[in-house]
Amino acid sequence: MIQPALTTHASIRSQQRGVPPLIRDWLLLFGDERFDGHGGLIRYFSRRSVRQLERAVGSQPVRRMSEYLSAYLVESARDGQVITMGKRYKPISKI
Repeated sequence: MIQPALTTHASIRSQQRGVPPLIRDWLLLFGDERFDGHGGLIRYFSRRSVRQLERAVGSQPVRRMSEYLSAYLVESARDGQVITMGKRYKPISKI
């Protein structure tokens, strides 16, 4: 699918936090965006983006990967590199 440039930090964090590459691709294609105020762009799954994802890939794959729908990634606003990845424990507005 998509092969974005990952920083070393993002690569390590995605492994540590158990976020599969497919989720990274889905976040980049379907995730909602919000600027973090520090030169980064946060991508995450909202209800709207999950519905778009279900229309594109079907509801069965989304249901099977539902444990990862709390994932997010932070992308550099300058060059598009993925800076870090993780799982949300708070609503995105509180990050």
